[in-house]
Amino acid sequence: MTQYLPCIETTSGPNPTASVIWLHGLGADGNDFASIVPQLDLTGCAPIRFVFPHAPRMPVTLNGGYVMPAWYDILGTETQRVEDAAGIRHSALAIEALIQRELERGVKADRIVLAGFSQGCAMVLYTGLRYPQKLAGIMALSGYLPMADSMVTERSAANQQTPIFMAHGTADPMIVIARAETSRDALQRMGYAVQWHPYPMPHSVHPAEIKDIGDFLRSVVGAPRN
Repeated sequence: MTQYLPCIETTSGPNPTASVIWLHGLGADGNDFASIVPQLDLTGCAPIRFVFPHAPRMPVTLNGGYVMPAWYDILGTETQRVEDAAGIRHSALAIEALIQRELERGVKADRIVLAGFSQGCAMVLYTGLRYPQKLAGIMALSGYLPMADSMVTERSAANQQTPIFMAHGTADPMIVIARAETSRDALQRMGYAVQWHPYPMPHSVHPAEIKDIGDFLRSVVGAPRN
């Protein structure tokens, strides 16, 4: 029997035909973005299931080995860019299991959105663009593209045309906007349809961003498909 990550779930209506799997950032948990759902304008959308998984707790090297919820270890500083490839791959498998559960619940792959903030953003870009079935969309919030070198050979043609909503704060001290811009540029060079949204904010969520997220969700899962 598959062991799924523990999750918080909420739906915008009965019998959802679309799903959003939304990953939190380092040190947070699934509660972090659940409160945003009621603020989203989902007018015209069929019922959506929102799934907010909790990352496992692990020692984080950059934080002196302090144990906290994390999708992967942070091995170096912003300038060192040493990546925990094994940890990223391990979490990707756990996210793929959540996608599979939605498929088994009757939601089609092209009605599933992957969303993530910070570390969660890195995970949904890593997982979504390698996933072998077409997804509805990817929301990449205040993060970056991890393991960009392997992306070139590991990406899936199924999600080459999948819309990517990419948002970042112009005053983000945690992940500077230049890193996000570099990720955006790399994705665009590979032919991905990136919708770029900078906001005047630190490492957080802006009210205008919440509106734009609602617009994006309506555009990619706005109506049920037969």
